[in-house]
Amino acid sequence: MTMHEETAVHRGFAETDEYLEALRTELAAPLDTDYFLLEQDLPQDAKDARAVMRRYVDSEVLPKINGYWERAEFPYELLPGLAATGLVGGVIKGHGAAGLSRLAAGLATAELSRGDGSMNTFLGVQGNLCMGTINLLGSEQQKERWLPGMAKLEKIGAFALTEPRRGSDSAQLETSARREGGNWIINGAKRWIGNGSMAHLVIIWARDAADGDVKCFVMERGDPADPGTMPPGFNARTIDGKIGKRAILQADLVFEDLVIPEDNRLPGANSFRDASRVLASTRGGATWESLGHAVACFEAAVAYTKVREQFGQPVGNTQLVQNTLASMLSELSAVQMICHRMAQLQESGQWTGTMASIAKMHAANKARGIANQARDLMGGNGLLLDFHVSRHQTDMEVVHTYEGTEFIQSLLIGRKITGHSAF
Repeated sequence: MTMHEETAVHRGFAETDEYLEALRTELAAPLDTDYFLLEQDLPQDAKDARAVMRRYVDSEVLPKINGYWERAEFPYELLPGLAATGLVGGVIKGHGAAGLSRLAAGLATAELSRGDGSMNTFLGVQGNLCMGTINLLGSEQQKERWLPGMAKLEKIGAFALTEPRRGSDSAQLETSARREGGNWIINGAKRWIGNGSMAHLVIIWARDAADGDVKCFVMERGDPADPGTMPPGFNARTIDGKIGKRAILQADLVFEDLVIPEDNRLPGANSFRDASRVLASTRGGATWESLGHAVACFEAAVAYTKVREQFGQPVGNTQLVQNTLASMLSELSAVQMICHRMAQLQESGQWTGTMASIAKMHAANKARGIANQARDLMGGNGLLLDFHVSRHQTDMEVVHTYEGTEFIQSLLIGRKITGHSAF
């Protein structure tokens, strides 16, 4: 290749990069999607929580997350900034937790999800499931022992309920606990445990071999990066090959005669109903997360179609694209209104399991559709991580599954409608 040819090639690549950069500009910038004026009723605490999380997402998460997602690595460097938001622990009050209203916590969840689903799942496991379990079922001494460090992200938690053969029917869990003097001996296996291989504290749900009731234990370990601090009988293996939520470490856990002291048993957990109380207190998280992913995809699609030109004009000038964007906005608006109403009902104590099922099923379905439509509107560029949408699209595949699949939610709703259980 001659020098002239090399110069032409470099110029060609530079022009391509310049064009792609123009298309990427503002793709992740927040837009005004409040077409039903929900913003005008926001209390100041909710505005503040959203603003703090938005600054964190825009300044720290979005510039870095794609690389971690692509490499399937957890972004430890983002934790100090997350802790500094002061939002860890969500609605939990005291012991260093944020003590947010339901609306403020929901808006913060949506904002973090607008940035990245893996980081939102990390925070949900840490603040809602792990801290929430200790706060709801632990003694005051246990709360003071564990919650402040978790609120500062000095201690990472995992919530081990789901098992290899027990997902939607987790009430039939098989992991066993046997009392021996001042200790409990745990045997069994768990799967899809967020933070499981990197946690300092693992919340373990197990069935008491003596009375058959489900109890809850907190396993402690030292530095998760040091294999020497692994308690005997605790084994963790990170799940590889995921197409979504790639930047959070989810693990298989195996317990073989794992010893946990009686002091680490949560006294408020005496049946699976207590596990259900924890899950009920966190219901709604997937709905707010769905909103965050939907907002990110809609905003990216709007920004992209305004500048992407085909046939001599921006594609956003065409009827088909405008029809698609209008449909996306109508679905997004419905999810927004469900989320805000959900926060009101939770605060007033009127929130029910059927409401949670309707909200989760609707929001996950619509957000999944919005992500797919955004990917379509962006054509081939929608497949690229630095155009953001494909990451949200595959993360929504995960959200569509956890906290109850569409099928399970429909059966719960159907049971309420008809009075008959189909499972």
